[in-house]
Amino acid sequence: MENLLYPDQPIVLVDDDESVVRAVTRNLILNGYNNVIGITDSRQVLARLAEVEGSVMLLDITMPHVRGDDLLPEIVAQYPHLPVIMATATESIDIVVRCMKKGAFDYITKPLSTGRLLACISGALEVRELRRENEALRGMEQSSGPVHPEFFLDALSRNREMSGIFHYIEQIAPSSQPVLISGETGVGKELAAHALHRASGRKGRFVAVNVAGIDDDVFADTLFGHVKGAYTGAGANREGQIIQAAAGSLFLDEIGDLSLKSQVKLLRLLQEKEFFPLGSDTPQTSDARIIVATNRDIEEMLRQGTFRKDLYFRLNAHHVHLPPLRNRGDDLPLLIPHFGAMAAEEFGKEKPVVPHELYTLLRNYSFPGNIRELKAMVFDAVSRQQGAVLGLESFAKCMGLTDTAEMKQQTASRPSVQFGDRLPSMKEVRCRLAEEALRRTGGNISIAARLLGLTRQSLSQFVQNNNISSFHLPTGDNQTQDP
Repeated sequence: MENLLYPDQPIVLVDDDESVVRAVTRNLILNGYNNVIGITDSRQVLARLAEVEGSVMLLDITMPHVRGDDLLPEIVAQYPHLPVIMATATESIDIVVRCMKKGAFDYITKPLSTGRLLACISGALEVRELRRENEALRGMEQSSGPVHPEFFLDALSRNREMSGIFHYIEQIAPSSQPVLISGETGVGKELAAHALHRASGRKGRFVAVNVAGIDDDVFADTLFGHVKGAYTGAGANREGQIIQAAAGSLFLDEIGDLSLKSQVKLLRLLQEKEFFPLGSDTPQTSDARIIVATNRDIEEMLRQGTFRKDLYFRLNAHHVHLPPLRNRGDDLPLLIPHFGAMAAEEFGKEKPVVPHELYTLLRNYSFPGNIRELKAMVFDAVSRQQGAVLGLESFAKCMGLTDTAEMKQQTASRPSVQFGDRLPSMKEVRCRLAEEALRRTGGNISIAARLLGLTRQSLSQFVQNNNISSFHLPTGDNQTQDP
């Protein structure tokens, strides 16, 4: 297995005693921290940090040339996100208090206890991760987009919320902590996971596993593999997906469908970075980044007891929530031509011309299947296309804008209009309904008529008779265009 450096930025050990540096480095490596650098001359610390910013620093206080407690304020000033643990040969309260006031994260006394050392390092890394998360969240609101848009070429968008999400993904990508991606079915969670993997710079593979409907034994075998003879039919060793994702990313889709028993197995992997192939008593380690996705309400599952709280807190180190397509109407002019070109190539047709009316029509649709549904709609329309312009009929049919008795019966069973204490007159209802349809379609009579299940002529006559056009319709030829 190719070893991935952990943490992603080195743990910096500063001590004038080379034997201490070697001993601490060896201890950290034995406990899974393999990205460690040592500095034995305190005068070189700031220059070295300028070359490579650390994740945690263990700084000795008593050193020749520059004392650690004198160096501490400069480190804190220049690298405020770097947690500094002070190492002292004395438990003098005055020294400890002075260092904490200068910005030290924690302190440890010599000789260094392995348990105390690991606890300090682990706590400092968690604080660093929280600082990174907060910084990414602030940037998510302020950023105009990612620094490297090439990581997100598969996720077409010019939506402002999506741009902030891309920036957030880019900021958390170097982290080794798990990422939870949530959102409705079809919003592009796997595309976001791919982008996260690309932005991370990890050299290993991106391995995706859909865990929906997998029982406990199959889940363990799929994820961890097995050794020969583990069960009847296991005639040879088999590598699990976690091994195939070494130094890369393991994407577990539909994590909300995982049984409680399998959740325990995943939790151990996250906590210990260890796993046992089926039939083996020898633990193996994993350096794969875990990315999970779900379209379910995990917090509701927590309340119901169907999802473990400790697993949720582990998985939720970073959280990406993707908005539904109905909130991304400004992305339709990007997505529809893109899917149209894909469909045209598949069906051996010319790339279709997308009429403006189609965007107006689809902006008034809720897209329960999100981007996946839009792609299917476009492919269906292109397959039926006769001329150069993409027709609206197949889209209208998918949206349920038909006049069949079956559709009327379905909509009648799902009333969506509510009334106040005073019932409006029938004329008031009709006028408000026409106004709302025209508002949603930007004054386009033809599309508004489709939304209302009327003919264009009927709606146009009603608008004129009730003087609605002067209030809602823009000047120009919008109200005379046919789709």
